[in-house]
Amino acid sequence: MSVKIRLQRHGKKGKPFYYVVAADARAKRDGKFLEKLGTYNPNANPAIIDLDVDASVKWLNNGAQPTDTAKTILSTKGVLYKKHLQGGVLKGAITEEQAEAKFKAWVEAKEAAIQAKKDGLTAGQAAEKAKALEAEKAVNEARIAAVKEAEEALIAEAKAAEEAANATEEVAEETTEETAE
Repeated sequence: MSVKIRLQRHGKKGKPFYYVVAADARAKRDGKFLEKLGTYNPNANPAIIDLDVDASVKWLNNGAQPTDTAKTILSTKGVLYKKHLQGGVLKGAITEEQAEAKFKAWVEAKEAAIQAKKDGLTAGQAAEKAKALEAEKAVNEARIAAVKEAEEALIAEAKAAEEAANATEEVAEETTEETAE
């Protein structure tokens, strides 16, 4: 029986979510599998990969062949590197402790790179949000200025109308006084 490490698609249309599984090569893509090794969510930025490294290495050592995408995911999480280090231990080139120390150092460096990307994305989003807020403040200030100008125009118009009304009243009073004389 030929075993493949591959992705099993889940999630709704347009929002994929994958299980990383070890399955018989003859089984359907979303069908029966031997063991679930982890999950892969490409919708997040950066993609979220949760993988059981030791189980994946065990399957690789037993002859499982990863598909291209699964191989990329395994490489990203360090499964292939750990398998490589275990090969060095079996040959006697390094000790188990040295291999484990190298793997931990690699994982820490990888996590630091991922965290730097997340921080960069967060900083970019914060900068965009601040820029949008400034633009919104400018629009609000322009609206407030326009409203004040409109109010001042209305007040000036009301004063002019009042003055015109007072002037017509005075003229009317003067005409009534002249006619009364």
